[in-house]
Amino acid sequence: MTHWGHILSELVEQVERQPYILKSALNFNDRLVIKTQNSIYMIISLGQNEVLVFGGWFDKKGLTPYHTQINGCTWGGSILKQDIIASCGMCIEFANRVTTSSVQEIQFFPTAGLN
Repeated sequence: MTHWGHILSELVEQVERQPYILKSALNFNDRLVIKTQNSIYMIISLGQNEVLVFGGWFDKKGLTPYHTQINGCTWGGSILKQDIIASCGMCIEFANRVTTSSVQEIQFFPTAGLN
């Protein structure tokens, strides 16, 4: 399938070469700090794909901490990779349909590493 001059399988392969975090990798209270092209977000896992989000759009709207889910990651269009929380080069889509700018950096802080 060709999409805007790209083959979908090539886009998916490109994601797998970039740093990413799978939804299934998160445990309760794991934390992510995500730097996007325009903002910084902190995401705290509540389990079952539920998260608390701080920063970025949510701070600008005075909504933090914001309890939501993450739909997945997108390249900015309607194609959504649902198994990923964050991937460099992609945009995060939250359940309220807010989509971040492109993810530049991911820092993962598992609960087991917190004291």
